[in-house]
Amino acid sequence: MNKTFLRLSGIVALTALAQGARSELKWEQTSVDLKPALGDKQAVAHFKYENVGNTPVHFKSVHASCGCTTAQTQNEQVAPGQKGEITATFNIGGRTGIQVKTVTVQTDDPDPAHATTVLTLKAAITPLLEIQPALVYWQNGEEPKPKIITAKANKDAAIKKLDVTSSTSDFTAKVDAGSAPNEFKINVQPRDTTKAVYATLTIKPDSPSTANVFSAAARVMPPPPTTKSTLSTIRHDLATPAATAASPSQ
Repeated sequence: MNKTFLRLSGIVALTALAQGARSELKWEQTSVDLKPALGDKQAVAHFKYENVGNTPVHFKSVHASCGCTTAQTQNEQVAPGQKGEITATFNIGGRTGIQVKTVTVQTDDPDPAHATTVLTLKAAITPLLEIQPALVYWQNGEEPKPKIITAKANKDAAIKKLDVTSSTSDFTAKVDAGSAPNEFKINVQPRDTTKAVYATLTIKPDSPSTANVFSAAARVMPPPPTTKSTLSTIRHDLATPAATAASPSQ
């Protein structure tokens, strides 16, 4: 009876010790929203943590979701009670709009619920210019009237004018003030719509904060293809007068 009791007491004690020895990273936040300023090249998020367990935590791997994002740890091992952070750096490049990047962190925590953590960086990148539409076109033979591309500038960009040039002399482009603040109207006109032609329109704002160059396109469509039925009609019309001329008169 006493031996059994002692054995059970020993098992309980060992279990308590095993449960008491644990490592766990507690994250201050696992998602960060960023709003990079106009002209920023990078968006940087800091994910802070603390080891709230009583044994060290080791980082096994830290992987970013794409090549445009990097992640760095301060330490490979985090002692009990120690604090630190993972820094995630997103290289903006020419990207605009809402960009969501993740960093997957794996540790040696024996609890699967805590061993893997996904950190999320969300960056809202406002473009310098919003161009609509990106393409204007004319049907073959259509009247060569001007068509408009609207360029809306970021209010913080201090853009006073746009320079627009065409890659070919088949189109002309003229810039006027738009109907709203920070808006420009680009009037694009083809010289001739009887032949198919394509051009790239290069748009250069005079903003001192960036040297970005934007583009749009203009096109005159080719004539519609000649169908078999159209060819048959043409051949029939051409053959009819000849056949009539060859018939004997009554």
